[in-house]
Amino acid sequence: MQLERKYMALLEDARQRGGADLGGMQLCFQILSLAAGIDRDCAALLSAQGLTEGRFVLLFLLDVAPDGLAPHVLAERAGVTRATVTTLLDGLQRAGLAERRADAKDRRALTVHLTSKGRAVAREMVAAHAQWIGGLFGHLSAQERSQLSDLLNKAAQGRAPAEQERAS
Repeated sequence: MQLERKYMALLEDARQRGGADLGGMQLCFQILSLAAGIDRDCAALLSAQGLTEGRFVLLFLLDVAPDGLAPHVLAERAGVTRATVTTLLDGLQRAGLAERRADAKDRRALTVHLTSKGRAVAREMVAAHAQWIGGLFGHLSAQERSQLSDLLNKAAQGRAPAEQERAS
């Protein structure tokens, strides 16, 4: 696998300085390079419909909410701030994919709904995205997938001390 240039430079520097676990660094940089490649491919898939990842997430959350969702609920479910949701909704609204409406029960509150165009785009893109994501590791056997999953979970345990330090 080809590492991104920045990671190749970091590895070379570590080789020259010595003392680092180069094998561990190489593995980490392989995972980061793979993730970056997947991110780029995902962005290209979504951009064909004028979407970003953030807008896509709101589309699929709204697609399964026929009565709409309040912006703060969207923020919570998407794991982003309310300000971010506002920006994303502005873009969806400009594209004609979503609309804000006064809540039927509380006229002071807003709910967000997909337009018919938004619902069509959501259904198309959720299906395309699921098929693409599902196929990323389709060349691996069931045993290889299980082994990779186990190894990634085990590798993630190495992050715990760094997370605990930040929390302190």
